[in-house]
Amino acid sequence: MSTPNGPPLPLHDAPPGARQELAVVLPVRLPGVPDWAEGPFPFELGSRRTDTATRSTYFTPASARALYGVPGRPRRWHQPLDVKQDGMRLLGVELLCASTTVGAEQGLAILHFTVEDPLLPVLRALSGRPGDRTDPLSGRFDPARLLEGVAELPGDRSPFAITRPYPIAFMSPTAAHRSALRAGPDDRVPASADQWLWQLASRSTAEDFPVPPECTDDLLKDVVRISADWSALVLRQGAAFLGHRADTGEGDFYGFAALHFRTVYLDALLLGMLQRDHIDVLTDQLSEVFDATGLAGRVAALERNIAVFRSTYWRQHLTAHGPANDLLLAFQRQHRLPERFAEILAEAADYSRLVQTRESQQISGALGVLTILGLPLGTALGVLQVLDDKSMAHLFIALGASVAATAGALTTRYGRLVLAALRGGDN
Repeated sequence: MSTPNGPPLPLHDAPPGARQELAVVLPVRLPGVPDWAEGPFPFELGSRRTDTATRSTYFTPASARALYGVPGRPRRWHQPLDVKQDGMRLLGVELLCASTTVGAEQGLAILHFTVEDPLLPVLRALSGRPGDRTDPLSGRFDPARLLEGVAELPGDRSPFAITRPYPIAFMSPTAAHRSALRAGPDDRVPASADQWLWQLASRSTAEDFPVPPECTDDLLKDVVRISADWSALVLRQGAAFLGHRADTGEGDFYGFAALHFRTVYLDALLLGMLQRDHIDVLTDQLSEVFDATGLAGRVAALERNIAVFRSTYWRQHLTAHGPANDLLLAFQRQHRLPERFAEILAEAADYSRLVQTRESQQISGALGVLTILGLPLGTALGVLQVLDDKSMAHLFIALGASVAATAGALTTRYGRLVLAALRGGDN
């Protein structure tokens, strides 16, 4: 990526960071309840253990239920592992139930790695970009192998929005990564640091994706300054966290930062993915409203699905801790979720008004038919009653005459309008 301040920064040639953590999210199918331990992966730092109870304190109750479930109905499971391959170490795997109204078996798998080699080549390989490094999710890290008997990878007709694994990377710099560091505690983050952040989040180099300098500010407008020590950037196909102070090693704040990256901040992005998948489903359901008969039933089901989504998943404030909210909002902006959901609400309201209009027309039509049928018949019977005529022949003649009068009335323009309203159609 180039900027007006200098030539492209060859991040792919930079040495590894002091700490390099990587979470890879990919869609799966959950044919049954996994026999793994319930709850999110309980990472530990000192005496702190980030299990379900600890993480739930960071989120609103509704958000915690969406991410972890409730006692007796969990939505999250984990399996500790220790697998090494090609400069990477797999610490464990998590599964999150991501079921929707059209995909009860949908789920998300989260693979937790530490990376010893330079981080950007790993991310580029995950995105399928050409290079010397093989796909990190192969061999011993093949998801199909890791999840065998527990979850399945979706096929080509997957309803998921994720087409490739979604990497979320964390890197704390050493003193050698001068381009990522603040010159001092009170100095601003250099433009070169945001170049690094962009490349990590976009999984690309300047050669992969040359960005015009005129677009730089717009692309970096969603950078989240978590603190003076580190920043984050969320994009459509990846996210990254980068430190701006040299990591001093054991006992440094970056240990706590890495813990938050793997837990609270990861969960904020996972909630955004759940929201995106549900909005995709609602959009598809809107497009199919007129594909079959039973419009009223389809609209009623759609309104119920919207209400369930709104009460269960749709949150723009999920915690009192600002950075997690900022990350969720950044994810939503990248996928235009607020605008898309507003469009869904507006379109569903239009369909609801259409159904109400048709029902009103049908009720009016039914009343019109009763009027057309009742007036001739009531008149004929009234005449017979006034004349005190009890002849059955005269009664049948009166009935026949009323039927003929009704049939004649239905052939008029008013009668056709009444019948059309009763059918719910136009005339």
